[in-house]
Amino acid sequence: MEDLLKQIQDYKTEIGTYNAAGEKAAEEFRIKWLGTKGLVKNLMGEMKNVPNEKKKEFGQILNEFKQFAEAKYEELKQSTVDSQQSSNIDLTLPGDAVPLGTRHPISLMTNRIISIFQRLGFAVAEGPEIEDDWHNFTALNLPEHHPARDMQDTFYVQQNPDWLLRTHTSNIQIREMEKGKLPVRIICPGRVYRNETVSARSHCFFHQVEGMYIDENVSFADLKQTLYFFAKEMYGQDVKIRFRPSYFPFTEPSAEMDISCMLCKGAGCNVCKKTGWLEILGSGMVHPNVLSNCGIDPNKYTGFAFGMGIERPALLKYGINDIRLFSENDVRFLKQFTSAV
Repeated sequence: MEDLLKQIQDYKTEIGTYNAAGEKAAEEFRIKWLGTKGLVKNLMGEMKNVPNEKKKEFGQILNEFKQFAEAKYEELKQSTVDSQQSSNIDLTLPGDAVPLGTRHPISLMTNRIISIFQRLGFAVAEGPEIEDDWHNFTALNLPEHHPARDMQDTFYVQQNPDWLLRTHTSNIQIREMEKGKLPVRIICPGRVYRNETVSARSHCFFHQVEGMYIDENVSFADLKQTLYFFAKEMYGQDVKIRFRPSYFPFTEPSAEMDISCMLCKGAGCNVCKKTGWLEILGSGMVHPNVLSNCGIDPNKYTGFAFGMGIERPALLKYGINDIRLFSENDVRFLKQFTSAV
């Protein structure tokens, strides 16, 4: 018994001072100590020579020794793995460059338009893209069978024809007016949908920014000065501006605003159809019927509204000749744009 205990102590000392490294050394250690013919197995065989009253004590010592050897083997294996991993890494190499993305041109243009109107005190409002007939048409002075509904080819939800994909962001204006919190001074950016043939100049979905200001004593002069400021901030102080009478069922009087063509400087080109002018937005004074539909007294409050597409200014600014490029997700196209307008 004493000889076995002394032998185990010597083995532990030998194991503790074992400092060979590498996968081969770890395997040699396993075979010598933990293999089927290893020293730990041989010591286990000595249990038959231990007196019965000492078997429990000796068994505990053997089990502790086995765990000691196994722990040493795991340490050798881990050091081998660490050395292999470190040998495959060249810490002197430079780090991989992380490519930076850019904003989509539509987002760039939207943010630019929003920033101009925010300086005039307009807040950003948002609303649902799937809308009911009331908020998209009827509340905007477009009752059922109104001929102006034919101006907008609409995507209706098949299961419920009263629901549709909004054709403009005016639905947001209606929802804001229904809240009854006056005055209202908002801009409404978002995506809209119309059942149109997809081509280089039109798409079945596009983006709009609409605005509205309702308060006491709001006049057409307020509308003109607001849009004059926007146009000069957006297109430059030298841009020429004109208003043309028009018709929209939700505004009266109504007008469209044109700017001098930036490509031909007013001389006439294919983009402006030889006129020297480009239409950029529609506008007008909010129709009294629209105010009444939203619970606002038209005898006390007046207001103006305007709306513009975002794709057209983006096409002009970046010299793009096909509106479909905005939605094709071609990285070669998108990476040309920087993060600032």
